[in-house]
Amino acid sequence: MEWSDLKIFLAVARGGTLGAAARDLGQTQPTMGRRIRALEEALGTALFQRTSDGFVLTDEGAAVLAHAERMEAEALGIARAASGQAGELEGVLRVSSSDWFGAHVLTRAIAALGARHPAVVVELITDARLLSLARREADLVFRITPFEEPDIAQRKLMAMPYAAYRAVGTDSLGRVVTMDTAFGGMPDVAWLRERLPDATIAFRSNSREAQARACALGMGIAVLPCPLGDATAGIERMDLGEPAPGRDVWLGYHRDLRHLPRLRAFLDEVLALVEPGNGRGSYEGSRAEA
Repeated sequence: MEWSDLKIFLAVARGGTLGAAARDLGQTQPTMGRRIRALEEALGTALFQRTSDGFVLTDEGAAVLAHAERMEAEALGIARAASGQAGELEGVLRVSSSDWFGAHVLTRAIAALGARHPAVVVELITDARLLSLARREADLVFRITPFEEPDIAQRKLMAMPYAAYRAVGTDSLGRVVTMDTAFGGMPDVAWLRERLPDATIAFRSNSREAQARACALGMGIAVLPCPLGDATAGIERMDLGEPAPGRDVWLGYHRDLRHLPRLRAFLDEVLALVEPGNGRGSYEGSRAEA
């Protein structure tokens, strides 16, 4: 059995087709097919049932999957441990956040880090998906909910204020700009509906950047995080009788990376922005409760 074939096996099991697995690993479909057949021959059993819709795990394949995932986790742990021992302030740091938070908060910290440590390259991924820290899909994640995964060091970074905004020079309360239906349960959506129950919805989007732009174009009142709203030209805060609900921002990273110098240097720059009185070097993450 070739150890590398287990990586291909995992990709096929997760992707469901040779095409999806090939795209994930950057290999050709014929190569993937040959390696899966070789693995099945080495183990003496069929791991997949080939169907018109793709590859479905057999009972034997499901049993192998559990072992292969544990092997993958250990291999990733080796990589994290090696990265965590590297002392040079150089290399790539993969950071994930929402689009507006990355653009209006993190880029300032990234610029400050680049000025101090030009050999560190920050790769910012603005994605609504909850990327896996254990699989190194990201080294550091900023999001509005705490982390529930084990072995994650996390802390509440800040309480993010939100406010209602309108285009400068307008006073109409009849139209609103809000989140799309998939995010209709967010606190600011309910708050805006309660404050303006008779308003019609002019625009929905899961992008705060798009909402801010629509607000600036006069499409309606929007509830925005203040760093974004205050930085958007052509809009201003407005008083709807009570403060809009804010959100907490959490940061997390795998505890194996807690001593990674470039990670800690970036956290120092982030904290210098949100906690300027604490200075650099003040960060201490806490391990998440599983």
